[in-house]
Amino acid sequence: MKREIMVASLLVLTLIVAPAGAFSADNLLITVDDDGSANITFEYTISWIERIAVFFKIAEPEQELKSALEETLGVPVTVTSAESDNASFLVQIFAKVRSTDEGSVYTTPGLDFTRAQEMLDSYWFAPLVEADFSPDLTVVRFPDGYEETFANQSAIPALSHALA
Repeated sequence: MKREIMVASLLVLTLIVAPAGAFSADNLLITVDDDGSANITFEYTISWIERIAVFFKIAEPEQELKSALEETLGVPVTVTSAESDNASFLVQIFAKVRSTDEGSVYTTPGLDFTRAQEMLDSYWFAPLVEADFSPDLTVVRFPDGYEETFANQSAIPALSHALA
């Protein structure tokens, strides 16, 4: 118990005297599977203060990202892995798949990262964190290997792709 109080005190002191922490979205890879599910891998950079918070389970970025994805997509999301600088998710119902005479058409939902900033702003520690939620590079990969890429975009539009 004394150790936990000491660690918490150290963290509070660090937050008071240290500059604002920084969160930066680096890469977002969305791989759409044949059935419309998707594997999503999000790579990010966090400050040393945030790394300490993750280590002590004070902050869990993967859970915040999971919640944001579930709210945005309106479907359950499973965390498949989490490290201090990346997290991977499985979304069972991501793209709508429609069969046509020419093949299957996959339609992905749009994603708006500005909502993440709004969510962050609701927390007491928001003034202590400088965040950039726009991934440096976003790649949406369809089952046939076709890719759409976006650089430094705060929103990704809905995409449609036909497989022959």
